[in-house]
Amino acid sequence: MLEALGLEESGLDKVIKKSYDLLGLMSFLTAGEPEVRACTIKKGTKAPQAAGKIHSDIERGFIKAEIVSYEDLVREGSMVAAKRKGISSFRRKRVYNARWGYCFI
Repeated sequence: MLEALGLEESGLDKVIKKSYDLLGLMSFLTAGEPEVRACTIKKGTKAPQAAGKIHSDIERGFIKAEIVSYEDLVREGSMVAAKRKGISSFRRKRVYNARWGYCFI
């Protein structure tokens, strides 16, 4: 229906994105074999604390995170493909990078 109206996204999607931006928030995604989880964190949150939003054990045992932007992940189709292309990176402390609106960890 959006395409028929010449729109790329709904008004609700625009409101949510703008609200996140105004409030300084971002989505933090974690993925494993059985599931993917998402939570909302403040931009600039360090990776261990962001991971702790998913589960406190992850925060206590945090060593490093492999990160790829959501957009790159979707374009490449998988984390394996993103790694092969060299567009993932490791971070020890910081999650947010201005280039990435969403981080996949």
